[in-house]
Amino acid sequence: MSLPTNVHISTHPCLQAKLSQLRSQSTTPRETRALVEEIASILGVEAFAQGLTLTKTGTDRTPLGVEYETSTTEPADLALVPILRSGLGMIDAITSLLPTAVPIYHLGLFREPVGLQPVEYYNNLPFHKSALSPASPASTDPTTNTAASTLAILLDPVIATGATADAAIQTLRDWGVQRVIMISVLASVEGVKRVAGSWEGVQIWVGAVDEKVNEKGMIVPGVGDIGDRLFVALGK
Repeated sequence: MSLPTNVHISTHPCLQAKLSQLRSQSTTPRETRALVEEIASILGVEAFAQGLTLTKTGTDRTPLGVEYETSTTEPADLALVPILRSGLGMIDAITSLLPTAVPIYHLGLFREPVGLQPVEYYNNLPFHKSALSPASPASTDPTTNTAASTLAILLDPVIATGATADAAIQTLRDWGVQRVIMISVLASVEGVKRVAGSWEGVQIWVGAVDEKVNEKGMIVPGVGDIGDRLFVALGK
């Protein structure tokens, strides 16, 4: 399988075993939530090992009174952006990895049933620009949003057709981010290629990539409707 260089598929054996469990139709909603969180945690470790850097911040003392150098991660101005609703299932895993609290913003997108195109229904990015405005590099845009984070961590368990993730990334570009790290449990070949090609500033970390998407926009073999499985709800 040939994929763009900004797509990173985890080879972690524990992740692959957990993904196998997640695929099963007999996995309960409680188990589904736990597996999505655990897989997201492994992916987050791998993504942040390459996507973040360590910087020294000063000194402190241990309980024994010994001085040591303190450190934290950069960039400091990053934000988590889960795509509603399924992305909510990944928040706890990712926030637990970060050394400090970070803002969490939300993008609400759904696919209309006929053309499977994304429709935005919620967006709480501070002072965000219209999702319909053309994206432009921050360095050349005189109206750059100063409230925008440098790095956005985009969370969505599944990249199927890639239309939703593509729309979310364009919204984040319009908002003013310089980079996007997208973390997903599972993707299709078609979808992940579309998202990877949407912008050179995006890096995608995914548990596995399946070959097909069916006529309903579902990954095959896939994991079913992960939103319904996470929230015990019937889809439209």
